[in-house]
Amino acid sequence: MSRHFSFDEPTYKYLVSTSVRESDVARRLRDETQKLPMAQMQIGPDQGQFLQLLVQLIGAKKTLEVGVFTGYSSLWVAMALPSGGRIVACDVSEEYTCVARRYWKEAGIDDKIDLVLRPALETLDELLANGQAGTFDFAFIDADKSNYDNYYERALQLLRRGGLIAIDNTIWSGRVAKPEENDVDTVAIRKLNEKLHQDERVSLSMLTVGDGLTLAMKR
Repeated sequence: MSRHFSFDEPTYKYLVSTSVRESDVARRLRDETQKLPMAQMQIGPDQGQFLQLLVQLIGAKKTLEVGVFTGYSSLWVAMALPSGGRIVACDVSEEYTCVARRYWKEAGIDDKIDLVLRPALETLDELLANGQAGTFDFAFIDADKSNYDNYYERALQLLRRGGLIAIDNTIWSGRVAKPEENDVDTVAIRKLNEKLHQDERVSLSMLTVGDGLTLAMKR
């Protein structure tokens, strides 16, 4: 079995410099985020652009984000949404999402993002209780790993047929492939990966984008 090509830093910089069309506001948000203690939680510009392309490909208008951090991924997605498009953005951090709000406003897309600051499972359950099952086009999951399966199950209910879920960190720096790695987060991601492999409700592809990005299209 051949192994995928592993990028070194100069090659990754070449990829970004020759393929990523990052707006000035997105670049400045990324730069500011890199100075924060939890900067490793931010996706890269290549992944942000890829999420944007996915949203455009499926003609998404109503999307969901579980885990906002400083709003870099939601900025990319919102910029691809048509007039009237919406993101329901779930997070618990006022501190980090304050950064997000500043850049969303500057980019002129803050009116497309409904930020809900409380545990995401509560928000997702409320959406389901309010009859919104089957009404979302796209969901991006990038939050606490121990709840990944719970987020996935609810997002799947909220998506329409043909809708797409993107799940971040599914390779988890290779730890999921090492049986001796048994911390809570690694076990949770590993179990979800195994579940998705057998889940006939979706069409599936795990990509070597970022730290692993799994795409699941609802059948």
